[in-house]
Amino acid sequence: MSSTRQETLFEGRSDNQTERLARVALNRAFEAGTATLHAAVSVAGAATVREQLLAQRATAEQRAVAERIDAVDPEVELDRAHRLGLRFVVPGDDEWPTQLDDLDQVPALQRVGGAPLGLWVRGPMRLDELAQSVAIVGSRSATSYGIEMAQRLAAELAGAGHPVVSGGAFGIDNGAHRGALAGGGRTACVLACGADRVYPAAHRELIDHIGQHGAVIAEVPPGFAPMRMRFLSRNRIIAALARGTVVVEAAVRSGALNTAGWTTSLPRQLMALPGPVTSASSEGSHHLIRSGGCSLVTTAADVLEEIAAIGEHLQSEPRAPESLRDQLTHTQSVVLEAVPSAAAVSVTSIARTARVLPRVADAALAELRSHGLVEEMPTGWRITAAARD
Repeated sequence: MSSTRQETLFEGRSDNQTERLARVALNRAFEAGTATLHAAVSVAGAATVREQLLAQRATAEQRAVAERIDAVDPEVELDRAHRLGLRFVVPGDDEWPTQLDDLDQVPALQRVGGAPLGLWVRGPMRLDELAQSVAIVGSRSATSYGIEMAQRLAAELAGAGHPVVSGGAFGIDNGAHRGALAGGGRTACVLACGADRVYPAAHRELIDHIGQHGAVIAEVPPGFAPMRMRFLSRNRIIAALARGTVVVEAAVRSGALNTAGWTTSLPRQLMALPGPVTSASSEGSHHLIRSGGCSLVTTAADVLEEIAAIGEHLQSEPRAPESLRDQLTHTQSVVLEAVPSAAAVSVTSIARTARVLPRVADAALAELRSHGLVEEMPTGWRITAAARD
């Protein structure tokens, strides 16, 4: 590879090319999210782990691993990715999202865990811009209610300067990405396949748009197809990138609950939006709320309060609009209740019903008249139409 090409590939990134190339090799030789590999790399570094694995050839399994690693030419892989419009971001790069390093501190789940070796990225958004992001996830078989709420939350959060992270899938993910874009904000899509691919294929226009204006992110190398385990490893990336995760709609076996599990393992806020109690699409969300493992949210303001620093975005208790009756004194309220709405009655009659002295009732009626709540007739007092309303 020419020196000019190398400078292009590594421009704006860490100077440790040996470590980067080792991460590329291991990224292609091992399944994404392999917990044991990531644990070793976090301790010794990728270059050392790569050399150790290449040297260990005593067993058939070790020889197979060494051959897989040896078959990878990292510089060729980076060159190919560059031609596809991708960059490989690794720890130590200026744009590396350091919040992903938290994954090294939490237990593996189904042999998946640890901070990724690196991320393949398509799009102009820098990954360090996701420090204030919010993940919105949920069912692929979402209801119209769920999609509408995902769009509404995403639009308001992205419009308030909080990028929205999701997985590009049908249903809630789709609503989250589109809502963020409609709100004039930014969004990042984390795929379970290569960042050069589109999954699902029906979302090509959306994902390509995100790749032009936001960020399409993948842990697996370019060209790799989506697989079940890759969705599970992808979920930990979504959870770790964001300050908090909102589960909008999730059935009892929804993959969004896997993302929720990673969120609670990390120092992140887990939130869930309630749905109709009769909706099977919200059973998983309701279980999260009932178990006390997450916060109930209904608006973007609720989400902002959860993810903000202490003392920021605090909300006041919800109250109905104040009416004129709310401004009355206790005595005025009692007297008003004693005034009939049909035939007018005397002050004495009103005082008797209200159990107050006539002079007290007379003074209260004068105040109530100034508010337009009672009117004086030739035969006495009665309430006005405004008071009845």
